[in-house]
Amino acid sequence: MTAPALAAEPAPAPKLHQPKRALAAVVEVLLVVLLGFAAHWCWQHGIQRFAYPLDGRPPLVATRYHGNWIAGSIALVTVAGVLLLDAVRQTVLAVRTRDRKPPKDVAQTTDELV
Repeated sequence: MTAPALAAEPAPAPKLHQPKRALAAVVEVLLVVLLGFAAHWCWQHGIQRFAYPLDGRPPLVATRYHGNWIAGSIALVTVAGVLLLDAVRQTVLAVRTRDRKPPKDVAQTTDELV
């Protein structure tokens, strides 16, 4: 039985510096803003205030909370937070560059450091 042949050249590593990632970050930030507005809208629908007038007294005010709208708002804010973190990551990957070439002689570079 023979061993499988190895490829002559290793597969290229993915590039970190990709300016198109900045476009993805901008789109994600816009989605975060839209999700923020949607979360606020859900939160406002989740709270209802009722006022019951009484004779000779100030009105009795009651507040009712709707859990489905409040939970929806919390879920939207959570998704917006994850998208914001990913937008920061995409921005860093779009801007940051790194030298990918290894030193020519490892022994020579370690001697220079000592």
